[in-house]
Amino acid sequence: MRRGRPGAQPKGTAERTLTSVGSGTPDPASRKGGERPGDVSRLWHITLSVSGSEAPLKEVRRALEQLAHDHPFLLTSRYANDHAEIRYWEEARDLHDAAAVALRLWGEHRSTARLPPWEIVGLEVIDRETYHQRIAEGHGPLPATPVGVHPF
Repeated sequence: MRRGRPGAQPKGTAERTLTSVGSGTPDPASRKGGERPGDVSRLWHITLSVSGSEAPLKEVRRALEQLAHDHPFLLTSRYANDHAEIRYWEEARDLHDAAAVALRLWGEHRSTARLPPWEIVGLEVIDRETYHQRIAEGHGPLPATPVGVHPF
């Protein structure tokens, strides 16, 4: 016998569904084929910065490597004993959805990856076009190479 709320998925099988916050009622004239303009997924470059009390470097590295295994789109992580930066691409309909997913990443994986009890201290979310424009101009985050988990 399964316990839980009626209609609830078994633990570990729930799908993540995001909902955008609209500016009111949808405009039927803006619909094309049943979709609103914001319903199309786009790629967003995420830079998440976390910080907290010192932790052994070996444990920080192991935890970030586990996070990269659990979250396969993780491109690169840089770390020290009291802070880390995680960079990856996220697919979402809009910036709000991409930011919401990014802000949950650390907390949702804290226990499974045994991440340090650090807090999020920074978040940058930029669209793909802006990311490539910054790189072409020599500004912004450097390309995420080498991929993987590295010390600062």
